[in-house]
Order: sequence, then C-alpha cells, then structure tokens
Amino acid sequence: MAFPAGFGWGAATSAYQVEGGWDAGGRGPCVWDTFTHQGGERVFENQTGDVACGSYTLWEEDLKCIKQLGLTHYRFSLSWSRLLPDGTTGFINQKGIDYYNKIIDDLLTEGVTPIVTLYHFDLPQALEDQGGWLSEAIIECFDKYAQFCFSTFGDRVKHWITMNEPNLFALIAYELGRFPPGVPHIGTGGYQAAHNLIRAHARAWHSYDSLFRKEQKGMVSLSFFAGWLEPADPMSVSDQEAVKRAISFHLDFFAKPIFIDGDYPEVVKSQVASMSKRQGYVSSRLPEFTEEEQSMIKGTADFFAVQYYTSRLVQHQENKTGELGVLRDMEIEIFPDPSWKRLDWISVVPWGLRKLLKYIKDTYNDPIIYITENGFPQRDPVSLDDTHRWNYFRQTFQEVFKAIQLDKVNLQVYCLWSLLDNFEWTQGYSQRFGLFHVDFEDPARCRVPYTSAKEYAKVIRNNGLEGHL
Repeated sequence: MAFPAGFGWGAATSAYQVEGGWDAGGRGPCVWDTFTHQGGERVFENQTGDVACGSYTLWEEDLKCIKQLGLTHYRFSLSWSRLLPDGTTGFINQKGIDYYNKIIDDLLTEGVTPIVTLYHFDLPQALEDQGGWLSEAIIECFDKYAQFCFSTFGDRVKHWITMNEPNLFALIAYELGRFPPGVPHIGTGGYQAAHNLIRAHARAWHSYDSLFRKEQKGMVSLSFFAGWLEPADPMSVSDQEAVKRAISFHLDFFAKPIFIDGDYPEVVKSQVASMSKRQGYVSSRLPEFTEEEQSMIKGTADFFAVQYYTSRLVQHQENKTGELGVLRDMEIEIFPDPSWKRLDWISVVPWGLRKLLKYIKDTYNDPIIYITENGFPQRDPVSLDDTHRWNYFRQTFQEVFKAIQLDKVNLQVYCLWSLLDNFEWTQGYSQRFGLFHVDFEDPARCRVPYTSAKEYAKVIRNNGLEGHL
C-alpha cells in the first residue's frame, strides 16, 4: 500500500505545549502563562506549561526523536512572545531568534522540511491587555509579526501556517471563555474574534505575497480544525439540513471566505441575522466584511491545511426560546455515536477523515491538502506498548490511502499529533498524544518511544503500510 512518491510524513508540536522556559531567554509572558498561573482549576490539577517538555533547552533530544522516526516534515510553532516579548517589533529578542534559527537549520541539515506556525493559541499578554483578538488593532500587530518572521526565517522556511485552528480557537477562547483570556462573550465574542482572525490572516498572506514570495518562493495557509459530521437520523431531512448548517458554521465559516469568495456562507449569515433580530439586536451579531475586505480575503491560501481527530452526529434542535450562543444560532445538537469506540472527546472514526478530505476536494476546487494534525491519546497509567493507539493510526492511514487512490484527493503531507507527550491545554498532562513518552516527574524529561513511534517509523521507511488495500 505505497503512498505517492514524495509524500510527506511528519509530526507536530507547538511552542507553549513543549518549550517550557516560560521566563527564560528574554521571553515575555503569553496569555497561557497568565491563565495557568491564576489557578482556579481551569487546567487539570492546576498544571502549567512553565517547563512542559523542556524543549527550549532540550531541542537536541527532540531532534533525536525526529531522526529516529525518519520524518520528512516537522511542524512546530514560534512563540510570538519569545521573539517579540511585548508582541511588537519595538523590542526584538535575539535569543528567541537564535533558538528558532537553530531548530530550522538543524532540520534542514537532516533533510527535514520545517512547517512553521506563526500563532498557536499563545498571544503575548501585552496584546491581550489591549483587547486581544476582539480588537481590530490586533490585525496590524499580527501583520507586523508575520512580516518579521517571514523576513527573519523565510530564506529557509517555505511552508507557513499563519494560525492554528482559528475556527475552534475563536469559539473556545472568546465565545465560551474556556481558553485564555477566560472571559465568555456568549453569542458575540466568537464571531468578533473570528472576523479579526480572518482579516489578520489575509493581511499576512498579502504581505508575504507582495514582499517575500518572489524571492523566497514559499507557501502560506492556515490550519482548520474539522471533524466529520453525519445526521443522527439518516432518514430525517431536518437532521440532514442540520449537518449542512453545522459544516457551514464549523469549517466553511473560515474556508469559504478564504478559498472561494471573501464572504461567510449564506446560511450562517441568515441564521445569525434572524436569531439576532428575534433577540432584539438592531443588527446581526455577525460582523460584515466590506466589499474591499472581501476582495482582500478571497484567495489567501496556497494549500488547504486541516486537522482531524474525530466525527460527530448532528441533530436538528430548534432554538424556540431564542437562547444566545453559537450552537443555538446553528439550531443543532452535536454528539458522538455511542457505538463508536471512544477516549475522552475522541471517538475512533477513521472513515470520517476520508469523507472530510473528499468534501474539501469537492467544495474547494481540488486544492493541495496537508493534514497538519491527527492523533489519538492515552491517559495515565500509560503503556509504552500502545497497540490500541497504533490500530487507530493504521486504520486512519488506510482511509487516507483510499482518499488519495480512489477519491483522487490531492493530499501531499500528513503530520501526526504529536511528536511528544506534552501540555494538552486545559487537560494539562493527563492526555498523552505523543509518539514519545515524556516523564514529567523527571527533571531530565526523558523521551522514550511508544510502540506507535516504532510502527510509524516503518510506515515512513516504506512510504506506506505493508500489504494491499
């Protein structure tokens, strides 16, 4: 079951989740430092990313893991506040530049292609203090940060992700308040943050396009979080329509403006407008793009990056009382099929990824696709022989292979989440997604391969699974 020649096999991490060194080497505080240091059981057992995997001082150990796997690609993120401690180019931290230069140079020396994410949930606290992603001022700040990164690292980095999962992040952070800054803005915050995230991404893409692309010859996109959705009752027309609404709010909300026409899906605009009217708002809670912004946003991605973990069932749920909230705007309920094997929020639905890839191909004009995250966790006590987890990946690779061979999806890179067990946001260290086990009780933070790491290394060596489809 050989994948196409030159297929990219990778693994991913993010700065706050692995680096540690939260106050080392001139790094400024980010929102996750503030959020975790406030305690209050927002994070599992009040854990923090202060040390995490210690990758700020243990990069050489990470590199050994990358070489052991034989990765062709490694996706990591830059800590905005390690490079620009107050979020602006007013003060540039050379130690941060040196750290990332070493990572990039070491990867290239080993023949590994870096995929670099500019923003992975860790906004400099100084910018959050000025309104964060709810403020239009963030658009200019992000563009200047992006230009700084392109000019500093773009001579060697040819694959850029501006933002990690902005469609999920806007909802969790600014709608529900479960991520920093931890303040819910039900029914409004998610839309406002998303509006600014989309415009900031587009500005950064244009900066690359006009100032750097000709010389650097790289590609720029953003990574969407996307599960697959099925009707709870396949025979129910209302559930089928609910699925369409859910996909429109969930993925197309960001992807349609960027890949198609610069504007939100019609069903999203009409749902939010009609619900806002019922609730007594003088205008829709969903902001509008100007015509100039629409033309600026349209076409601002060079490939389609997607992150898949699981699938869900969707049921129509009429918002009879006019309750406020994004899910209420959608008029859906969303839940896992009880027959699916499951750990925490992830049900094992490998075929959902194939359907998602086909949907992206059909909806977004057959783009180049990168899977920039896909994973399945363990919980303590963990077993180094994680055969059950490897079965998830093996089934997933089979479905990905079908998508390429049978559906003719133009998938070129797959990145597994994650290289290392790490700080999994509000789950702390209780969820372990790593190919390498990290002992968080040991100051040395030793990295030990799971069975899945050894099996993944075989897949990379063979450019696919042994056997036939």
